[in-house]
Amino acid sequence: MLQTISRLRENIRLQLVVVLVGVLLLVAKFVAYFLTNSNAILTDALESIINVVAGGFSLYSLVLSARPRDENHPYGHGKIEFIAATLEGSLILVAGSIIIFKSVYNLFEPQTLQQLDIGIMLTAATGIVNYIIGYITERKGASVNSLVLVAGGKHLKSDAYSTAGILVGLLLITFTGFIWLDSLVAVIFGGIICYTGYKILRSSVAGIMDEADYELLQRIVTILNENRRENWIDIHNLRVIKYGATLHIDCHLTVPWYLNVLEAHDEVEALGALVREKIDPSIELFVHTDPCIEPSCSICSKQDCQARQHDFTKQVPWDFEKVISDRKHSLY
Repeated sequence: MLQTISRLRENIRLQLVVVLVGVLLLVAKFVAYFLTNSNAILTDALESIINVVAGGFSLYSLVLSARPRDENHPYGHGKIEFIAATLEGSLILVAGSIIIFKSVYNLFEPQTLQQLDIGIMLTAATGIVNYIIGYITERKGASVNSLVLVAGGKHLKSDAYSTAGILVGLLLITFTGFIWLDSLVAVIFGGIICYTGYKILRSSVAGIMDEADYELLQRIVTILNENRRENWIDIHNLRVIKYGATLHIDCHLTVPWYLNVLEAHDEVEALGALVREKIDPSIELFVHTDPCIEPSCSICSKQDCQARQHDFTKQVPWDFEKVISDRKHSLY
């Protein structure tokens, strides 16, 4: 528990840094836009507004998700992170659409550009800072299973990539004098921004709808297969639900029918300890024990079973499709 609280506080401190840096970059990008009158640079500046607004809401969501569970929220407050990521993805889509609309208009009604050298330097500096902060945030989010940090980090990195492309466009304008390139570059990167918003929105909605994370489920099944105990006859009905950074796992564990309550409990505890050690120490598990049945004998490798009705034939690897469904394993 103390480890989880410490981790949440670290996430909050990191997100606070992200917001403060975002405000500074926002100011720098708008200065660059007013100096140059460039649509491409405005693209960067508008996305920074989204960075700050979404970052502030993400900070609030992290603070809220850090609250301990209560009677009204028995699973905690982690779901707020999905709502924050949904807002961020939606705002990114809106910003990208505005950028595309304005840039298409300026293709037909071009505007004069000025002081591009200063604008290029300011834009380059903000892009470097964005990438560094985004890289750190995304890695931290991945290590603690925080969708908010991962989404924010990816957004900042995509912003940095957009900035790099915009810089290329500005340099081309400087050397060729083709003003229309400014709007063309802005349209292209407005489209990239929209796609980034869609991916974040898609991921957050999947979390809200408790969509199955097949990559994580496959990882869990692999770990269980590699660390089987003789009393673990079968695993099925495995499900993972995400509440922000917290994972809740449900599954059915088949054990010998004659184990007493304490012995069955020990098997459940061993399963939980394995998953926490290999996946995440803060995982919560709800394991239901099932008694073995006659067809289980042929795939049960327990050596000293006094209730065996059939000889052991072979151990069957736990199949991913059966583990995540309500189907027990057998020879056929």
